[in-house]
Amino acid sequence: MVCHHDSGPNNTVFRDGQPVAFIDFDFAAVGDPLEDVAYMAWSWCISSKPARGDAASQARQVRVLADAYGFSEGQRHRLVDAIEERFARNERFWGERAQHGPPVISGPAVAEVLAWTLREKAFVTRHRRVFAATLA
Repeated sequence: MVCHHDSGPNNTVFRDGQPVAFIDFDFAAVGDPLEDVAYMAWSWCISSKPARGDAASQARQVRVLADAYGFSEGQRHRLVDAIEERFARNERFWGERAQHGPPVISGPAVAEVLAWTLREKAFVTRHRRVFAATLA
């Protein structure tokens, strides 16, 4: 299946506050849909910011996302691991970019993106049992 690999809010067109399309397909490639849904779970449902709610409410949002994509019990079981793998991939990608470029022309600096990734990773690690139990 062709996956977007960067289907977060920053690559979404909104109309009247509703998402209507994805843009920016430069990372699109054949992949496992679990990878795309893992990134969507992180970028749409999960946040370490207290204003975004507690881990239990975020875990329920991830469950709704998994159910909307018709995930099987086995796929839901593997989703938290896939989210954590996405953190690791993001960290490697931005770490490599920090060392070897190209420079970021617009948007947050590489250091900011890495710090955000680590905060979100720590949040999911701290609440892994909540996410796993909700997805079971």
